[in-house]
Amino acid sequence: MGGMTAPHSRSPLPHHSLHVFHVARELLLCVRDAQIRDAKLRDEATRAAKGTCLNIAEGAARVTRADKARAYAIARGEAAETGAAIEIAVLVGAASPEDEAKIVTLASRVVAMLTRLIR
Repeated sequence: MGGMTAPHSRSPLPHHSLHVFHVARELLLCVRDAQIRDAKLRDEATRAAKGTCLNIAEGAARVTRADKARAYAIARGEAAETGAAIEIAVLVGAASPEDEAKIVTLASRVVAMLTRLIR
């Protein structure tokens, strides 16, 4: 898994119990493995996918419903941005439609899951 390790079973963090975090990690790995040839779009997609994971973790650790919702809403925006970055990369000929299909599918799943957590 190239630097992405499984959560420690001895000291789980709050986000380890959220299925959406694991889907977001999968999204990050797909972005990492995609052959996005435009450096700026590759950086944008990678940063957005990382932000998705980090904001999910932050939201899981928050106590109040409003704080959780704020962090999850930010993560949802980052996931949508990840999908948009790969779509644009395909439009300009800098990525493959196969990578786009995988990434957009995962980004859509994350957005849907986070939408449910925000409500």
